[in-house]
Amino acid sequence: MTPDYLVTHSGGFHADELLSSVILTRLFPNAKLVRSRAPEWITPGPDRVIYDVGGAYDAEAGVFDHHQRGAPLRDDAQPYSSFGLIWKHFGRDYLAASNVPEEHVDQLHASFDAGFVLPIDLTDNGALSPSGPLAGLTLPALLETLKPVFDETDPQAETRGFHTALGIARSFVEARIAGQAAKLRAEALVLKAIEKAGSGHVLELPMGMPFRPAVVKAGADHLLFVVHPRGDKDWCLTTIRRGDEGFEARADLPAAWAGLTNGDLEAASGVKGASFCHNARFIAAARSREAALAMADIAVAEALAATTPAEAGA
Repeated sequence: MTPDYLVTHSGGFHADELLSSVILTRLFPNAKLVRSRAPEWITPGPDRVIYDVGGAYDAEAGVFDHHQRGAPLRDDAQPYSSFGLIWKHFGRDYLAASNVPEEHVDQLHASFDAGFVLPIDLTDNGALSPSGPLAGLTLPALLETLKPVFDETDPQAETRGFHTALGIARSFVEARIAGQAAKLRAEALVLKAIEKAGSGHVLELPMGMPFRPAVVKAGADHLLFVVHPRGDKDWCLTTIRRGDEGFEARADLPAAWAGLTNGDLEAASGVKGASFCHNARFIAAARSREAALAMADIAVAEALAATTPAEAGA
């Protein structure tokens, strides 16, 4: 199906139809986006996709609404918004059009659905109500700040606001997809590096990249630190977080290095070329690969020496 029209409702706009529009306008760039509630527009036809309006969910007819009685639910009974429905039916094509490798499409489709689409669906349906100081800084809330104020008299203000918000929403979707696709590309590189590291405690990577998911996936619990080049001038030595949340590391860098730079750090570490250690001891820098690896070896030795007998036998 190649529609001539992408039809959503007029009036106040929300994150779900904006994000749906991001997907559909990428797939059908020549289709005209129409915002209307007029019966002649929201009646199904072979020349259109209708979403977040229309009073029905009928993928074959090209209608993707969720406001009606008997609205569609996910397999786990959580509600869809129009964004979830559009992502379900068009998301894989969107990823393919975004040059995501075929072997990554299903995995990325699922992870983007769980981490980005579902929260929008739940918020739009009132099943999730962000609270606290950050409630007004969620993506749905920020997009809605672009609506015209109540006493705006320009009849085109709402249309301008919608298209401004659409551009911003597009940037977030594209950046999130690019980031998740990059993580999948990184995984292959990290797994190869883990294999090369063997039983060693230091993982050397060819460049900075997301590494923790692959380390966890490989069950590489013996790894304590990561070394990689940073640009063409220096090298990084970083810790590995224990969990997905929080900052507790498997092992910290030596306490004697905390907050030191250049000559002071060289003196404290005994490594020529050591240039920086963060005061929180989760990252350090060196002027050469050799210096970074030497710092890593010292950090490993200190971490292992501090390990209790019970931990060592675990």
